[in-house]
Amino acid sequence: MTNMKTLVVAEPRSMVWQQRSVPTPAAHEVLIKPIAAGICGTDIHAWAGNQPFFSYPRVLGHELCGEVVALGAAAQGFQPGQRVALIPYVACQRCDACLSSKTNCCEQISVIGVHQDGGFCEFLSVPDTNLLAVDDVAPEAAALIEPFAISAHAVRRAALVADEQVLVVGAGPIGLGVAAIAAAAGAQVVVADTSAQRRAHVAQQLQLATIDPLAADFTAALRAEFGGRLAAKVIDATGSPAAMNSAVQLIRHGGTIVFVGLHKGDLVIPDTEFHKKETTLLGSRNATREDFDKVRALMAGGQLRADMMLNRHYDFSTLAETFEPGVINNPELIKGVIHFAR
Repeated sequence: MTNMKTLVVAEPRSMVWQQRSVPTPAAHEVLIKPIAAGICGTDIHAWAGNQPFFSYPRVLGHELCGEVVALGAAAQGFQPGQRVALIPYVACQRCDACLSSKTNCCEQISVIGVHQDGGFCEFLSVPDTNLLAVDDVAPEAAALIEPFAISAHAVRRAALVADEQVLVVGAGPIGLGVAAIAAAAGAQVVVADTSAQRRAHVAQQLQLATIDPLAADFTAALRAEFGGRLAAKVIDATGSPAAMNSAVQLIRHGGTIVFVGLHKGDLVIPDTEFHKKETTLLGSRNATREDFDKVRALMAGGQLRADMMLNRHYDFSTLAETFEPGVINNPELIKGVIHFAR
C-alpha cells in the first residue's frame, strides 16, 4: 500500500478525507497502524476553530493505540505486530524544564495531533521514544492511557496519601480519571459536578460519592461526606473560573489545590482566605512517562477501566460524516473512542 486514507481538519468546521502517502519511518521512528483513538476536547476545539496556537490543515488524534508495522533503521525497543500506545508530547530535551525531568512542560513542546499531524489516519510514523508497549492492555483502554496519564500527573502533583479526603471538581474525562486514580491510591474521594448525568456516571462506573456544586447545601453536603470537615485537597478539572476562584473555600486550613483544568483568562482568588489557610496552590500540565507507566500498570491490574470515562464509540471510516452530529452536537458524550479497521 502506497496511499492511505487520512481525515483532515482543513479549516474550522471542515473535516475532509484525503489520500496521502504512507509515511516511511525515519531512522529513530516507528511506523504504526492505528487500532483505536480517543476523542479529546482539544479535537473538538480545533474543529470549532477555538484551539489556541493551532494551524490548519491538521490531522488530529493524540490519544492513540496502534500496532507496530515497521521500524526505522535505528529504532529500538519494539517489534512488528506489537501493540503500543502513543505518548504524544515531543519535548526538546534541552530547555530547563526538560533538563529538570519536567518534559511535560517543555518550553518548546510539540504535541502529535495538535502541533503536528496525528493519528486520524491509517498509518503514522512517530519517534520510538514516544511509544509505550501495551500488549497487556485492551486497545480501547490503551487509547485512553493519555487522558488517564494527565489525571495521574495531577494526582501525583497533589501528593495524595491513603485515606486522605479529596474533592474532585468536574466529572469530565480528566476529572473521572483523577477520581479513579485517587481512589486506587486509597484516598476518600468525592466528585462534584453540575450535571446529573455525569454524577450518575460517577456513581455507576466509579462507585464514588457525588454532590452538586450548585445545590444550596453544597458545603454542608461536602462536610457530611468528610465527617464534618472540608477537603484536605481539591483537584479542579473544570477549567471554569467560577469553580477555580471558589476552590479555596472548599479546603481545610493547610489544604492543597491542584488546577488541572485550564482557564484561558485570569483568576481572582480571595487572598485573605488563601493566606489564612496557608494554601498550597499547584498547576498540573500534560504528563510524563512515569505517569503513562503508572496508568498502564493500573489498567493491566484492573484498577482502571476504559468505561470509567468511555461512553461512546465511533467508526473511523465514517467519522467525517458523523463527527458534527455524533461528537460536536452530542450532549451525552463524556468520552468517545474511534475504532479503525483491522
